[in-house]
Amino acid sequence: MERRTTSWFSPNLQMEMPLVAYGHGGQTLLMLPTAAADYLEYERFYLVDAIKPLIEHGKIRAYSINSVNRWSLLNEQMPPNLKAELLTRYDRYITEEVLPLIRNENEEKFARPITTGASLGAFLAANEYFKHPDLFRGVIAMSGGYDIRSYLKGHYDDNVYFNNPMDYLPNLNDEHYLPILQQADSIHIISGQGAYEDPERSRQLSDILNSKNIPHSLELWGADVNHDWPWWRKMLPHVLGKIVG
Repeated sequence: MERRTTSWFSPNLQMEMPLVAYGHGGQTLLMLPTAAADYLEYERFYLVDAIKPLIEHGKIRAYSINSVNRWSLLNEQMPPNLKAELLTRYDRYITEEVLPLIRNENEEKFARPITTGASLGAFLAANEYFKHPDLFRGVIAMSGGYDIRSYLKGHYDDNVYFNNPMDYLPNLNDEHYLPILQQADSIHIISGQGAYEDPERSRQLSDILNSKNIPHSLELWGADVNHDWPWWRKMLPHVLGKIVG
């Protein structure tokens, strides 16, 4: 399996941002880490190994990046307005810096990645896709929550609204993004129903998508399915196998 790392100083985030890429071709996949983790987390916890056959057969080319959660949502010392602003800057880092790299390295038909992540990474993946369905093909959101207001101590502004899918999706009625979403073929929302899972969060997102006639798949696995890596290592290849065969 091909593996390559790179890094650059992000003008949007004003910090060094590393990236790792796996594979040589196929549908591109952008992996966003959980909680306060880094770009190598999915490798350390063997999620990359779980999709290795798809990577080695040229069906998936995966890119994994750092998140900013340790400085943003999970940073109790950061004022809430700056937490939300950093999410907006992170979005620009992805669209203005990471996506051009992916496009330069891949055929046009694979230049729209599917975003994915688990736990807080599921929020990042979903937010990125739903904000930019013209730039991304779809999303695989595992065991996520999609409302960030609990991290922000009552603060609310445009940066909160436009980074909070539970707010902006119900109001989406435009003639550009909504029609694209209504033609989507790769929106997958998955949750277990066991320890530390909260399947109601996935149901709520699904209900909003249904109200907008946005096609998607909602899978709620059993009561034995916990909020933990062994299950995410099953969920991701399960869904990718449906998408790329």
